[in-house]
Amino acid sequence: MNNKPVNIVWQPTKVSKEDRRRLNGHGSCVLWFTGLSGSGKSTLATEVEKELFQRGVRTYVLDGDNIRHGLNRDLGFGKDDRKENIRRIGEVAKLFVDAGIVTLTAFISPYREDRDMVRALFEPGEFIEIYVKCSLEECERRDPKGLYQKARRGEIRDFTGISAPYEEPVRPELVVETDRETVENSVQKILSHLCAKDLL
Repeated sequence: MNNKPVNIVWQPTKVSKEDRRRLNGHGSCVLWFTGLSGSGKSTLATEVEKELFQRGVRTYVLDGDNIRHGLNRDLGFGKDDRKENIRRIGEVAKLFVDAGIVTLTAFISPYREDRDMVRALFEPGEFIEIYVKCSLEECERRDPKGLYQKARRGEIRDFTGISAPYEEPVRPELVVETDRETVENSVQKILSHLCAKDLL
């Protein structure tokens, strides 16, 4: 069965992505934070956004939990639903980047194939994969939501790092090691990368 929409044509606008970037005075891209639960993705995304906002950069954070409250509330955590979760977020992030906004996403996004699918939506240089690297032991020690304890007790199925895999990025644009560096150091590393790529 073919579920692809028919009789639908992309409607062009008279304001381009480049026009919006010129108006904003900065580039647009997606900062795709990926890593285990508790690694610090949301913390870093919100801290980087705060720094960018203070510099006059237009930003928005798409956070995994927030998105599942609305747009993706119909999805579970099995592999197929995780894939659809990431596909939808990729499409939303693409619209934000087209709007000239620096978009920060904080999702476990455990599968390389899914992250590569999202990367393919963007023009070269617009997708910045940031591997938020942190040992499983440290993530479990932090366990801010108590999820690892529940997963260890068998109360949560398909939990990344325990009963479901996490596939580390092979060639991310950036790696931040949150069990070895401070939040401030990680934030500065990310900002320096954006400056080096002339996005700010």
